[in-house]
Order: sequence, then C-alpha cells, then structure tokens
Amino acid sequence: MAKTPLLEVRDADFSYGPLQVLFDVSIAVREGERVALLGTNGAGKSTLLRLASGLARPSRGSVWFDGQDITALSAPERVKLGLVQVNGGKSTFPSLTVHENLRIGAYTFIRDEARISERIDEVVAMFPVLGDRFDQPAGTLSGGEQQMVALGRAVVAGPRLVIIDELSLGLAPIVMEKILELIDVWIERGVTLLIVEQSLDVACAICERAYFMEKGEVRFSGSTTDLVHRRDLVRSVFFGDDEVVA
Repeated sequence: MAKTPLLEVRDADFSYGPLQVLFDVSIAVREGERVALLGTNGAGKSTLLRLASGLARPSRGSVWFDGQDITALSAPERVKLGLVQVNGGKSTFPSLTVHENLRIGAYTFIRDEARISERIDEVVAMFPVLGDRFDQPAGTLSGGEQQMVALGRAVVAGPRLVIIDELSLGLAPIVMEKILELIDVWIERGVTLLIVEQSLDVACAICERAYFMEKGEVRFSGSTTDLVHRRDLVRSVFFGDDEVVA
C-alpha cells in the first residue's frame, strides 16, 4: 500500500472574487521528497502555495497534511504541525532586528530559550554574515541577506515541510550558493521541500520531481528529467520560443 503523502492538495478550485485562478488542481508530496512547482507567470503557483500553507482556502477541494484534513486550519496551526512557508524576495519584518526576526520562527516554543539559542546558533553557522548583523534592522540588509534571514527563520522553526516561493528570485550567484548549502542540510535531515522556481537549472539541481502549471491547471507531473524534454511546456517559459531544449 502506498504511503500517505505528507502534503496533498485535492481537486482544488480557487477564485479571487469573480476571477477563478485554480481549476481542479491536485498535487501530492511524499515525506523526504524535493518537488518543484514550475509554470508560466500567472499560472497560479503562488496561489496554490497559499492554499497549502493556510493563507487562503479553496472554494472547492481540500488540503491534507500527514493524513489529516487541514483545510480549515489556520496558518499558525499548520506551522505547529511542521509546515512552514518562505516567500521569495525580502521576506522579513524590516523594522525588527535580525535577531528578532529569527526568534519569530520559534513562536511555537517561545519559552524554551535553550532550544531557541541552539537553533539561532545553527543559522549563524550556516550564514555567518547574519551574526555580524544581529542588531541591525532587517530592512537595512541586502536582498540576499534578507532571504537568508527568512530561510533562517524557517530553520529555527524546525519544519517537517518547507514551502519556498521563488527560491532564487533576484539572488546573486554567491548568495544562491550559500542557500543551496542550507538546502543540502535540509535534504540530509529528511526535510520535505516544495519549491516554486523560475530557473529550470536550479529546479533540476535540487528536485527529483516536478509539477508544471499553466492557466490554473496542472499540465505535467513527473520527474524533472522528463520535464526538461517536454519542449511544448518549458520552451517559452525557460528558454524563449526560438531556443532548443536539449
């Protein structure tokens, strides 16, 4: 019998007012998997992540986590289960210091100072530059450093599943290299990853399986290797219409 997926979205529809943006969308992510969510601009990828993390609710369909129907659970309740989302770009509380931003990740165990200190020390070991910026307002950091803070906050939370929207968005290669090191740590620990990504190279380097969305529907589900060879899907998105996909 197949193991129950850690995250499952079943037959989801979603609308912003009269505008429907998701149509009968289903995805499943098994524990320990690394899954990319790819697609055209406006395909509904970020909306689907919002449904998964509890920032929105489907107008039809359901969301399941480790065999439990969590459709009605709030985002904070989902964090307590181990489901954490990181938004791309400058996903920080800009007026709070780096240290305060990191501590927010520990709100489900906020009185356990020893645990919090251990997790924050771990973040600083991964991203030493944050140790030098501890007392700076996060809004004064570069975009790459702010992304490190956002990912560090997820590390502090101790997640089972990390959802990342636009992992490499606007990041310099040297920053991306540090973030990929964190991804490797999560992989070693068996943390499950669902990543929205615009770079096919990054998606293939991290993930073994992918979903491809277009116009609010899932058009492809399979290995990232197979997706690379689906020229009809990826050419115009990742390579431009005139470029040949190897």
